[in-house]
Amino acid sequence: MSLLPILTIPDTRLKAKCKPLTNVDGRVATLMDDMLETMYKAPGIGLAAPQIGLLERVIVVDVSENRSDALSMVNPELIWTSDETAVTQEGCLSIPEIYADVIRPKMVRVRYVDRAGEVREMDADGLLATCIQHEIDHLNGVLFIDHLSSLKRNMLLRKYNKAKK
Repeated sequence: MSLLPILTIPDTRLKAKCKPLTNVDGRVATLMDDMLETMYKAPGIGLAAPQIGLLERVIVVDVSENRSDALSMVNPELIWTSDETAVTQEGCLSIPEIYADVIRPKMVRVRYVDRAGEVREMDADGLLATCIQHEIDHLNGVLFIDHLSSLKRNMLLRKYNKAKK
């Protein structure tokens, strides 16, 4: 396994829509393993392929406290979201040190292809639901700050740019 470089804004690949994969092969399984290693080292609870420069629909997440419940998903799609929402403070490995409250559906159902190439569905709520939505957003070129008002987003971007200098 290898650590991969994580892209940060304003890299344009973070705003690109990713292409679906047609199959899960050894390359994709290795990619998932490398993404998990990179995510754990960062440290983070989710990572999407565009964050490492690949415009493919692959995400990994692990919100467990002991880092033992990793999920790897190819071509994930939300097939149901609850009307009930939750506010969660989000951050992103591609926008280091910046956090903001984001409103998202509290519960979701996601369909995806697993590492064995099998189509699966799962329900998620709480932090897992938030993390899955956040990572799927990455596959569509959407960052968590895009869910904020332009005033709040611009304030956070100024703070980020100032911290980078």
